[in-house]
Amino acid sequence: MAKSLLFTFLGLGLTLLKDHQSTYEARLNAHREVEPVQPPKCKLVKGIESGSEDLEILPNGLVFISAGLKYPGVKSFEPDKPGKILLMDLNEDDPTVLELKITESKLNLSLFNPHGISTFTDEDNTMYLLVVNHPNMKSTVELFKFQPEEKSLLHLKTIRHKLLHSVNDIVAVGPEHFYATNDHYFVDSYLRSWELYLGLAWSNVVYYSPNEVLVVAEGFDFANGINISPDGKYVYIAEILAHKIHVYEKHANWTLTLLKSLAVNTVIDNISVDPVTGDLWVGCHPNAMKILYNSDSSPGSEVIQIQNILTEEPKVTQVYAEDGTVLQGSSVAAVYKGKMLIGTVYQKALYCEL
Repeated sequence: MAKSLLFTFLGLGLTLLKDHQSTYEARLNAHREVEPVQPPKCKLVKGIESGSEDLEILPNGLVFISAGLKYPGVKSFEPDKPGKILLMDLNEDDPTVLELKITESKLNLSLFNPHGISTFTDEDNTMYLLVVNHPNMKSTVELFKFQPEEKSLLHLKTIRHKLLHSVNDIVAVGPEHFYATNDHYFVDSYLRSWELYLGLAWSNVVYYSPNEVLVVAEGFDFANGINISPDGKYVYIAEILAHKIHVYEKHANWTLTLLKSLAVNTVIDNISVDPVTGDLWVGCHPNAMKILYNSDSSPGSEVIQIQNILTEEPKVTQVYAEDGTVLQGSSVAAVYKGKMLIGTVYQKALYCEL
């Protein structure tokens, strides 16, 4: 009798595990393939070989690029080299990248591991660059002042807080004020893996300022990219394993209220916002299983454009898609004057004319 009960419970457990495995694969779009979609003129950016996970294009055409990310479970072509911040000028006929020197820094630059980035320009035109950093796989936010004449970054401050425990991306709303996504609830790698597999949806979004830090949104299945509308009224959050972009209204006290959610048929990563049109440009993973588990087959790339997201009928357009032959693991895309720049988690970057 005892053996019979044991095998019954074992059978039920295996059945539940099998059912959950299929749900897990669906969250990762594990069986999705894409047909190629490509603008007529695209070329790889010289000087980027180890990732361009996040990027931000300034109104003058300069681009900050976060390069060299090491992230648990994800491939790295330069695992023993520190990450870096690159600068690019889209006004050039054949844009190339320059590594920005970091000055007056108390950072251990050998452990510099940049992830999400965001800029803020003050009233006196001082430009600040905020960078998510993972030294020894921990989470900090580094505050820099951009020095355009010297083409360098002056390190001003390292920000740490117990609520900023697993930061993925940020959007700056002041020199030391920002919203940040935590992509996991747990810090321990073993617990993180179970959190991901079980789809616990415990990740969140935090508002940080020197005087106040609070959780402003929660209940996400891997919160990832975050950005803000050109008028500063709405915050966009990517919930990647639910395949949704959430639109929140931002209030004067920095709290957020959910207005709507848009479902898309892809695993969304970073969100860029066109400052002119307000359109969202999103780097996506057609099949996240291939990138999160370092698959032998190349992870593909995809970019979508979302127009009129605040209306009842937003328009979603697939702008770029391919199987990884050219570009592996697209994580971000942004546009400037008819040009598009696509970054990747660990590989190259692509420059296209639209």
